[in-house]
Amino acid sequence: MTSAIPAGLQTSQRRTLLQSVAAGFGWLAFQTLAAKTAAAGDDAVADKSPLAPRPPHFPARAKRVIFLFMQGAPSHLETFDWKPELKARNGKTAGGPASRGKLLAPQFDFQPRGKSGLPISALFPQLSQHADDLCLLNGLHTSNAAHPQATIALHTGSVNFVRPSLGAWVTYGLGTTNQNLPGFVTLNPSGPGGAQNYGSSFLPASFQGTRVQPEAGGIADIRTPHQTSTSQRSQINLIQELNQNLLSKHPGNAELEGVIQSYELAFRMQSSVPEVLDLRTESAETQARYGIDKKESAAFGRQCLMARRLAEAGVRFIQITRGGWDQHRDLRESLQRNCSAIDQPIAGLLADLKDRDLLRDTLVIWGGEFGRSPQEQASGGDGRRHNNLGFSMWMAGGGVRGGLRYGATDELGEKAVENRMSTHDLHATILHLLGLDHTRLTFRYSGRDFRLTDVYGEVANGILS
Repeated sequence: MTSAIPAGLQTSQRRTLLQSVAAGFGWLAFQTLAAKTAAAGDDAVADKSPLAPRPPHFPARAKRVIFLFMQGAPSHLETFDWKPELKARNGKTAGGPASRGKLLAPQFDFQPRGKSGLPISALFPQLSQHADDLCLLNGLHTSNAAHPQATIALHTGSVNFVRPSLGAWVTYGLGTTNQNLPGFVTLNPSGPGGAQNYGSSFLPASFQGTRVQPEAGGIADIRTPHQTSTSQRSQINLIQELNQNLLSKHPGNAELEGVIQSYELAFRMQSSVPEVLDLRTESAETQARYGIDKKESAAFGRQCLMARRLAEAGVRFIQITRGGWDQHRDLRESLQRNCSAIDQPIAGLLADLKDRDLLRDTLVIWGGEFGRSPQEQASGGDGRRHNNLGFSMWMAGGGVRGGLRYGATDELGEKAVENRMSTHDLHATILHLLGLDHTRLTFRYSGRDFRLTDVYGEVANGILS
């Protein structure tokens, strides 16, 4: 980042301050920022701030996204895709393209829930109370059955090349409504893909996700122990005065404009971000609603409550990652443990969003990178193999039809056969709900217009409310 500062101003003091200001905010490195680039590849009005809110292509159903990513590929057959035929054929030998072996019946009962009668697993007693808000997507499929490739594809739309993440594209297209906060926050990112899952790639770095580790204290204060806000403000004012003076001599220098912007946003964020993540102002009743009062759900509950606070404060895209779903063995025990950790927090999140009139324009997404096989992994039926040919996710709020089961796998749950949705279709649909035409949300890089969905993607109009 220091290369963006004119040589005549690169004193040792400035390097020290720059390192301090940039700590924890690497996503603000505006090395390649075209400060006047308009979003969505069309004639949107440019703004000095890259994160300034921008109008969608058409009226949006959703204003923000909360993505609950279950890393490791949760079994759709034990959660949201009821297959009575699989139960009836338990133990029989059956082959298929996803795996070989004896069929394994669903390990938990399903019951129709809500007025809509959506079949939901007994693993979700609290979430099932919101069945009429859920849109089950039972016809998903993806191109790869390996965790790293499928995870990166779900987050970026590409397996073979480094591409901007979904959250980065959304923030690039729409900006954010609170200029004191990042547009994209990722809570507890982990698992295959690493920084690619929330990176900006060739998009300006301001659209990259800001990584927050709640259990490790969130984002540290970027001031030094011997520095007050007043003294830091004075130092930044001096630097900004020098930068502005140089900018007057070189108007339109995008790199220098980016440096000026990065200082200001980093200074504002160091106080606003910790304040939003501080849950001490929430009542005991609210915290219990998210399961924070229970050992098994406390960690995920805190993250869900943080997500609500970030959404309410104006952050455009929030992602929470929960790992541990790669159940090749100990299927029953592992699923019970995982679902006990997320059931109450997600139910609390949906209820809280509804009570605050936020669910109608907040798109909540739940799911993993692929599903599991109808055949058992090992003798004794204690696990399932990977299956990329058919799996489930769900959406709620944000303009989707609640109480709907959209798409289907075959009678054994192995392959998507009805209203099939690829990763590109999923991304196109998410962007559409946010008022963005996925074919117009482009960025010119290396002589070519790129987009999240490449040259593919169809909107699932059947789920729109």
